[in-house]
Amino acid sequence: MRWCVSVGAVLVAGAMVGADVAGIAAPTPNSRFADTNHGVQPVNVELVIAVDVSYSMDMDELAIQREGYAQAIVSKDFLQALRAVPGSKVAVTYFEWSMSGDEKIIIPWRVIDGPESADAVAAEIMKAPVRRGSSTSISGAIDFAVQLFEENPYRGLRRVIDISGDGPNNDGAPVTGARVAALEKGIIINGLPIMVKEPSLSTTDIENLDLYYEDCVIGGPGAFVMTIKDREKFQEAIRIKLVREVAGLTQESGIVPAAEKEPRVPCLIGEKKSQERGRPVSVDAINQRRRTNKL
Repeated sequence: MRWCVSVGAVLVAGAMVGADVAGIAAPTPNSRFADTNHGVQPVNVELVIAVDVSYSMDMDELAIQREGYAQAIVSKDFLQALRAVPGSKVAVTYFEWSMSGDEKIIIPWRVIDGPESADAVAAEIMKAPVRRGSSTSISGAIDFAVQLFEENPYRGLRRVIDISGDGPNNDGAPVTGARVAALEKGIIINGLPIMVKEPSLSTTDIENLDLYYEDCVIGGPGAFVMTIKDREKFQEAIRIKLVREVAGLTQESGIVPAAEKEPRVPCLIGEKKSQERGRPVSVDAINQRRRTNKL
């Protein structure tokens, strides 16, 4: 499912969180996350926020993006979604990424259970200096996020990766492999494709980044894309996206993994553009392109 934020879009977060809480996930006695033994702390959602800081993001976008997540966490809608289930807690960690191996944790795992903890996390996000990386490895970000789930002391009813980006994967391993590995562990991946600038022929930008995210990046039950096509809508989109993830308001049918259908945008388009520009492409990407007759 795709949500688009642009000029003239009418997006009312209250409609998602108000009285409609029927879609919110509830604990079940047989849930594997219900076990509180061995120091495991139960929460409703384990949320990894993976934020793109690649070089194609300008400094203004990076600052707006950072502020957007901080404001979303303390927003009335977010806290209302958190209160919708008695005793609701969200474990969240926030990291920034660009090329493979360039992942920096800004907020280690924290529990948000009300206004005070939300304020503390938001303040910590804003305190960190805005930084900028180089190329774009969505696969590296997904792999890093999966490892964060494995190492954290929390167990939630849902595990969600919230990943933003303004371009296709062009560094590291192919994105579909990382995606499949995450989905096999029961992790949901939601996307925030940023399309506020016209694609440039001198970069690896693509026109249909939203379709690329739908077919090659996101996955899992109720996975969705929130597209940003207007810089002015950055913060609103981030807020609505976090509300949906925390409240568990999802469609009953999940997104079909890319391996089970023909993607509308080639999942190796970023690697292809990178190779055309004379940049090295990973062996894994070359082998996969050969297997799929893309070379």
